[in-house]
Amino acid sequence: MLNKKEQRLKRARQTRARISIQRKPRLSVFRTNTHLYATIFSDDGSRIIATASTLQADVKAIVGSKTADVLAAAAVGRMIAIRAHAAGVSVVAFDRAGFAYHGRVKALAEAAREAGLIF
Repeated sequence: MLNKKEQRLKRARQTRARISIQRKPRLSVFRTNTHLYATIFSDDGSRIIATASTLQADVKAIVGSKTADVLAAAAVGRMIAIRAHAAGVSVVAFDRAGFAYHGRVKALAEAAREAGLIF
């Protein structure tokens, strides 16, 4: 029987296998209890195009000390969309890394969409 982390990683592998067929840059989200990270990888996964997290100074200036809430996730979503557009990326595949599309992950995705990313 798989524990909770192994189940999440299994879901993540299945999703990434489907995303690799699409040949689009991948917006990957990782969350911890205290922080949220978003990274855009190239379509072959060999390089990082853009990144944003609640640890970065410009995001911390927006959210303050509350880095583990929905408002912080929305700030990270807007920031990753801005950085993606600066790098010339407008269409991505959303990789939630096995996390449920709920709460902070959903807030990040919706904020990125509102800021212009298409997925």
